[in-house]
Amino acid sequence: MPKKEKQGTVISNKMDKTVVVKVADYEPHPRYKKIMESNKNYKAHDAENICNIGDVVRIVESRPVSKDKRWTVAEVVEKAR
Repeated sequence: MPKKEKQGTVISNKMDKTVVVKVADYEPHPRYKKIMESNKNYKAHDAENICNIGDVVRIVESRPVSKDKRWTVAEVVEKAR
């Protein structure tokens, strides 16, 4: 089975080798069909501490690294300005 991939924005890099990534998901409302945005935060392993707040990153599913970390930063898609 292929590993899941998600793309999101780094909202915190205060921890060592860990970043918090905000991933947005867009779904239509069940009754009114308006496109609604729902956000979820994922803790991802950042081994080299290269991510900064505002960066757009791609994260990949991995084995559990710690209690909350189940994702790894694959690449930085776009650096923050």
